[in-house]
Amino acid sequence: MGSGSGRGGPITRRDFVNGVAVGAAGVAASAWLPGMAAADTVQQPPGAASYPPLRTGLRGSHPGSFEMAHVLRDGGHPGRGAPADTGEHYDLVVVGGGISGLAAAHFFREAKPQAKILILDNHDDFGGHAKRNEFHPVRGATLLCNGGTLGIDSPYPYSPQADGLLKAIGIDAAALKPIEKEDVYAARGLGRAIFFDKATFGRDHLAVGAGTRPFEQLLAGAPLSDKAKQDIATIESGGGDYLPGLGSAEKKDRLSRMSYKAYLADHAKADAQALAYFQPRSQGWWGVGIDAITALDAWGMGFPGFEGLKLDKGGIPRMGFTPRGYADTGGSYTLHLPDGNATIARRLVGALVPGALPAGGVADTMLAPVDYTMLDRPGQRVRIRLSSIVVAVHHEADPRTAKGVDITYVAGSDLRKVHAGQVIMASWNMMIPYVVPELPEPQKAALHALVKAPLVYTSVALAGWQAFDRLKVAQVYAPGCFFTDYRLNEMVDIGGYATPRDPTMPTVVRMEHVPCMPGLPEFDQNRAGRAELLATPFETFEHHVRDELGRALGQGGFDPDRDVTAITVNRWPHGYAPEYNPLWEELLPDAQQPTVIARARFGRIAIANADSGRGAYTNVAIDQAHRAVAELLG
Repeated sequence: MGSGSGRGGPITRRDFVNGVAVGAAGVAASAWLPGMAAADTVQQPPGAASYPPLRTGLRGSHPGSFEMAHVLRDGGHPGRGAPADTGEHYDLVVVGGGISGLAAAHFFREAKPQAKILILDNHDDFGGHAKRNEFHPVRGATLLCNGGTLGIDSPYPYSPQADGLLKAIGIDAAALKPIEKEDVYAARGLGRAIFFDKATFGRDHLAVGAGTRPFEQLLAGAPLSDKAKQDIATIESGGGDYLPGLGSAEKKDRLSRMSYKAYLADHAKADAQALAYFQPRSQGWWGVGIDAITALDAWGMGFPGFEGLKLDKGGIPRMGFTPRGYADTGGSYTLHLPDGNATIARRLVGALVPGALPAGGVADTMLAPVDYTMLDRPGQRVRIRLSSIVVAVHHEADPRTAKGVDITYVAGSDLRKVHAGQVIMASWNMMIPYVVPELPEPQKAALHALVKAPLVYTSVALAGWQAFDRLKVAQVYAPGCFFTDYRLNEMVDIGGYATPRDPTMPTVVRMEHVPCMPGLPEFDQNRAGRAELLATPFETFEHHVRDELGRALGQGGFDPDRDVTAITVNRWPHGYAPEYNPLWEELLPDAQQPTVIARARFGRIAIANADSGRGAYTNVAIDQAHRAVAELLG
């Protein structure tokens, strides 16, 4: 094999071994490999292979976590033979160990302290989308990064139940807010940059100083036409009144009926290059580009081009519809912890399973490893069983009169059965009809109607970040690239953890990829993107990491072969819970909403997940857990 340039050349043997290059033939074995660890810069401590946060390569929906579910979906027989009855009986079985499932166990145990609870999860780690990526560089302290959900913020204020849960596990957002140290990058003069790639714009070019330099100056050397430069500068600066003669409510009603792309093209008169620049602006929020979200939602999120409209903050009169985003509600409090919302999952597990996490507050336990051997021990009130894919949930008799529920799951290729008085399905909606086939057909259809958006968060460990420092860049927006956004890890100090200040020390870069198919309706884009994502091998992600960082930061001396020391690809084929989008959906009364129909209690089974609240937010997941528990106990 060739030596490889790190910018699109052949992947070397070192790349293959350290990157755990996994194709279709390797998915089964790869789930237990320790993953990528460059011997010269990253060390894997003893036990790393059995400690999920340290695993690199393909993570998120990792190989081994979904294949049996797809067998069930496709009409096959998952596992082998008949299920072996474990003889275990629980008051509650929770299917799904994400924040909603863990919160459901918390609320159920609050009401019934003596209850026996089993949580089953298909992944080799708990937390659902709230995953922790951990790196142990030889030079420097432990590095943490979010493998999924970044923070606790939401467009909707927290309910007393969601707020109370966070405080019960020691997370007081207002009290912890000072741990965020984002001004450190600014104090070094590091800011935002835009990378225009050759394939999309004709020439590679890094424009440094977005947000601090006038856009006319920022774009002076960009490979854009004069009109495109002017269009981008005008829109980014707030734009004009592109809907003259209308009041605020009328404007918002019009905005709710057109895409953000149509608004920019038809009303702001932006040309094709400018539209290409804006296209992925919304991908990180909703899993689709500006062609598939409303202009009203773009306004709600604070995207550019609306200041000239002088819109008020009220909703619009049409059946009470309000935009997604913060402009209308003011949003919730915000907080980013070093591993994102994985801290919430860890704190919940520590509260549910005594001994799994050392005693203390958030600061005391930030660097403490979870003892995974404690999660599933006989005699515990709450047990968490990982790598267990639930494939069947059936009432023991007629759902109206049954006294219990049978739950069948696959561990490896072995089928096992446990029993419960009640069940909470805290998995994502689309899989539930296959697992609970006795559900009413209208409820199955409603569950299938909610399609989650695929996305990828890639954590890249670097030997140092001198190139970022030389170029004065902390964040890059790359509208034409595979990874459209990437940035140096957020500066956070808490307990014994501190994000590195010295550019010569190791750090982590977070890179974001969303597979989209512009031009299709939102859910069709999600389905096509999911299929593409599941077919994309690790080698492709690694190539783009090395190639794009090398091209964008090359003038600062970045060398992918030298500087990239580990890659963790957090792949989420079923990522964001869908929100209402009037471009593609009819606005229905509450009782007819697919969400409401889908989450209805069925006998001794309730449904709790972010899908049930149509919002990919932490407070939504917690609120839906509280609702599901209340339904069962009520």
